[in-house]
Amino acid sequence: MLEVIDLKKSYGDIAALRGVNLSVAKGQLLGFLGPNGAGTTTTMRSVFGLVAPDAGQVVWNGRPITDRERLRFGYMPEERGLYPRMRNADQVAYFGMLHGMTRAGAHAAASRWLREFGLADRSRDRLEELSHGNQQRLQLAAALVHSPELLVLDEPFAGLDPVGVGAMGEILASQAAAGTAVIFSSHQLDLVEDLCEDVVIINEGAVALAGAVRQLRADAPHRHVQVEVRDAAAEWIEQLEDVAIVGRQGDRVVLDVSHGVDLGRLLAAAQAAGDVIEFSYEPPSLNEVFLDAVSR
Repeated sequence: MLEVIDLKKSYGDIAALRGVNLSVAKGQLLGFLGPNGAGTTTTMRSVFGLVAPDAGQVVWNGRPITDRERLRFGYMPEERGLYPRMRNADQVAYFGMLHGMTRAGAHAAASRWLREFGLADRSRDRLEELSHGNQQRLQLAAALVHSPELLVLDEPFAGLDPVGVGAMGEILASQAAAGTAVIFSSHQLDLVEDLCEDVVIINEGAVALAGAVRQLRADAPHRHVQVEVRDAAAEWIEQLEDVAIVGRQGDRVVLDVSHGVDLGRLLAAAQAAGDVIEFSYEPPSLNEVFLDAVSR
């Protein structure tokens, strides 16, 4: 288990971290969320000794992390951390050898991951010849080549198309299912909601909210109703009291009903306005939970 305990870090007068606490267990996929400048990257870098905290500690399995433990970790920074003119297969194998693998073992693992990411035919190309999305895949291969026990990923989905996002998500989920502790940051909160059971949200260097995604949504003060009424006049919804329109697209409208609206009355009004295609009542999305947490 990775534990970040009361981590603090300042740069001059700017407090980057103000007592951050989080943990991720083996087999867990944790979403680590925050707006730009919140401290997610500083926290992740602290795990690898790239940032020296002013106070607090980072521990693995209850002990301070040494260089020996870090050999069993995989890290994918947000900035490209690879060599642009190095051939792709050699590059991934090189990172494996840096983590203690034999040359033969590293090259075999590199070939396997290049096949996994659909890059086998680009193994002799250089990184600079790849598209942004394929560079992202190669960087993840470099983080995975040595079969890490902990995987730390800073914005791994940035710049990927929907196919790439889906493939990357499947690999992270499979790593967690195989027992790897996985923590990643992302601004794509709908994706985080699909992948992660648990999240930590930080803002201005401190934890604003943490817990199971389902529970955080259930505990949120807002409630929404999604209604789609075919060919209804817009005025039908505007005549209702204690209802706020959150979003509207064509005949479909999302309503904030946090003030105790009578759902039966709302459904009856929708049916009177036209043919009801959808009527669903649910807690807010993770995106809305996040916005509430960081705007407090």
